[in-house]
Amino acid sequence: MLIDFWTYSCINCIRTLPYVRAWAEKYRDQGLVVIGVHAPEFAFEKKIDNVRQAVAGFKIEYPVAIDNDYRIWRAFDNSYWPAHYLIDAKGQIRYHHFGEGDYRETEEAIQDLLREAGSTGASPAETVTPETKGAEAGADMSHMLSGETYVGYRQARGFASNETMRADSPRDYSVTTPALNEWGLSGEWTVGAEAATLDAANGGITYRFSARDLHLVLGPVDSGKPVRFQVTLDGHPPGPDHGADTDANGNGVVTSTRLYQLVRQSGTVTAKTFTIRFLDPGVQAYAFTFG
Repeated sequence: MLIDFWTYSCINCIRTLPYVRAWAEKYRDQGLVVIGVHAPEFAFEKKIDNVRQAVAGFKIEYPVAIDNDYRIWRAFDNSYWPAHYLIDAKGQIRYHHFGEGDYRETEEAIQDLLREAGSTGASPAETVTPETKGAEAGADMSHMLSGETYVGYRQARGFASNETMRADSPRDYSVTTPALNEWGLSGEWTVGAEAATLDAANGGITYRFSARDLHLVLGPVDSGKPVRFQVTLDGHPPGPDHGADTDANGNGVVTSTRLYQLVRQSGTVTAKTFTIRFLDPGVQAYAFTFG
């Protein structure tokens, strides 16, 4: 059995899913059982309908347990997203891996335990190489100089608006030119513990980053009410550097609460100033991640 602890807006989890899906399909008939354990990081990830939508969107066909109260998480004494645990046919945990990577090592451990349980089809020479695209593609670690950044005040770092961040009450913000790995708000926002909420149209967020990919977890305050946005890089439309959730002109729409890939640099990776401007109010911004 493979237990996969994940949460649906986590970029590290998203990038491991192609491998977990491939293992579930390849080894199903040889006796492997895969169970996802969805343990939420943000409050919106506790909503069952959001998780159902994410499971369908990621084309996950194995069962997913909802662990909103972290009972399974604590039973495994787990501390990571993602985390993979392999359990043998006698119910003993025989292998674990935290985070991304080491996919061949994990698959070889699956093969070893299947052979131990009597399977004859798990060849050690064959490991999966899933086709990945969008946010599921592996990170470009050699050029990634920016790290996960939370927008809510509870874990915010690198805030560079001209005004100090005010907790849980509206404020007008402005931002000029942030330094590398600094970010700021512009327009009228209310910054909460987990997320910042835009109170009036045409507010934005600016971030000076250095990575191939830039992602931002976003969602509409009112479910079903889309929020339009425009992205620029160094003041210009992204063109070929747009992400999976934007077009070449930088246009996109927030329709549900999830991770949005807004930038994928197509050529040489360089530091750039990213700005997203929301044409409608009512968006919530949670966290930046990079790839």
